[in-house]
Amino acid sequence: MRLEQMMEAVEFIKNKVDFTPQIGMILGSGLGELAEDIEDPVEISYKDIPHFPSSTVVGHKGQLVIGYLEGKRVVAMQGRFHYYEGYSMQEVTLPVRVMKLLGCESLIVTNACGGMNEKFQPGDLMLIEDHINFTGANPLIGHNIDELGPRFPDMSHAYTPQLREHAQKVVENLDFTLQRGVYAGVSGPTYMSAAELIMLRKLGGDVVGMSTVPEVIIARHMNMNVLGISCITDMAIGETIEGITHEEVMEVAERAKPRFKSLVRSVLKEGNDQVWSIVEEV
Repeated sequence: MRLEQMMEAVEFIKNKVDFTPQIGMILGSGLGELAEDIEDPVEISYKDIPHFPSSTVVGHKGQLVIGYLEGKRVVAMQGRFHYYEGYSMQEVTLPVRVMKLLGCESLIVTNACGGMNEKFQPGDLMLIEDHINFTGANPLIGHNIDELGPRFPDMSHAYTPQLREHAQKVVENLDFTLQRGVYAGVSGPTYMSAAELIMLRKLGGDVVGMSTVPEVIIARHMNMNVLGISCITDMAIGETIEGITHEEVMEVAERAKPRFKSLVRSVLKEGNDQVWSIVEEV
């Protein structure tokens, strides 16, 4: 996608808001309700934004919500796009490009996922420490737009260490444990076979999901700080897997919602501007 097309989306949004957002938020399956807590919201349907795709997945409302949350200026995706919906990787990650061009320096990305680590359980939240890209694609393939970022961005610290430390400190005052681990990103839309799950676990994955990795790659390409949080909705242990449906995923995400909202709101509230304006050079 050309820079000119991205700027058309940016200008469309700028004409509807009167401030520069600080933090972008991508709210995954069943977690979009947090956007309803945003104060003085400006809601913009994806279908109205130039060049934006439309979300087709149940549990993804399909709009940007821009306003204030815990005193921070935010722009939240209430529902995201996925590679398995038939969109290109560039289309999937367009909103992240737009967030950065609107002024966001940091990105909070969330998802619902399957737990491959036997120490986890459904309903747990996990701080993403790193990821494995098993989607078979990369949103940076093709012409590089030098104005947006380097041809070969470094992913060794894809999830900003200082933001991870901040989240760990915040959760000490909450009444639940925040797991930590590696997110294995796959293309979907099928849930993984038993053999595939065993392989991913042996390769170092703690959870598996169908999003997040492309968005984080683009965020880091544009020098955004990234905080990633996964909601574990089911256990995906290859040796004992019993199968899962999207409806079951949504049910667990619904039950985990209070803890998820508490964590994200506390992370925003207790982080001063210095925390959110860290510069992690790519």
